[in-house]
Amino acid sequence: MSKRRAYACARDRTRSLWDDGTVEAFLYAFGDTPPSLPSTIRTLDEIITDFIIEACHEAALCASYSRRAKIKVDDFKFTLRKDGRKLGRVADMLAKDADMKKERRGFDFDDEIKAAKDDGGGEDEQQQRPRKKARTVRSEDGSEA
Repeated sequence: MSKRRAYACARDRTRSLWDDGTVEAFLYAFGDTPPSLPSTIRTLDEIITDFIIEACHEAALCASYSRRAKIKVDDFKFTLRKDGRKLGRVADMLAKDADMKKERRGFDFDDEIKAAKDDGGGEDEQQQRPRKKARTVRSEDGSEA
């Protein structure tokens, strides 16, 4: 960790990225007793925050080497390339995200809406909002185009 970032993190210890309930839920999920100690919550919060900040800085550095201003997912993959478990988890999450996007794309909402209207679940035609009329463009001589 660079000195400047370490100083900024040490200076800003009062501000937390996570609320205590979230960190306590992490601790409970990994086997801690329900009333977690405040020092344990604070320590885990610092560890998580430092890891996220450092990973983002390293990904930004990878992006700058590629002469890009924005960070891409591949920059995070490159940052985590030495840690197989974390890289595998990222790959799994990205695969699940791609599957969900593919499923959403394949789902036809129009058929569901038509079926709901046929079943009486939709709005009646009298209750529907009237459609806007198309604009007519008039030329300088006053005739419609």
